[in-house]
Amino acid sequence: MIREFALKGTAAVIAMALCVTSAAAEKTSFIAGTAPSARPAEAPQITVFTPAPEWRAQALHGVAQPYPPSLSWLDDQGAWFTPFIHPGMTGPYDIRGWHSPQ
Repeated sequence: MIREFALKGTAAVIAMALCVTSAAAEKTSFIAGTAPSARPAEAPQITVFTPAPEWRAQALHGVAQPYPPSLSWLDDQGAWFTPFIHPGMTGPYDIRGWHSPQ
């Protein structure tokens, strides 16, 4: 009985290995995360980023004027994602009033 179970287990492992091997043999497109330092040649490229006034208003939401010099990085932010310009946590952690009724 143990031998029969071992043979079935071995057969299952071999079958899974064959499935993985055949799937890997197919040509796949670029998968993000497998080579984080490499960008595929066919990927779109942003050549010019001109932020709309709405973008800057959203980025400075909940920050009182005069704006602190520490926010000068917004001028160089470009099209890179930053969580700073999106609503974050609610409740006592919402110091910029993103989730407060206006």
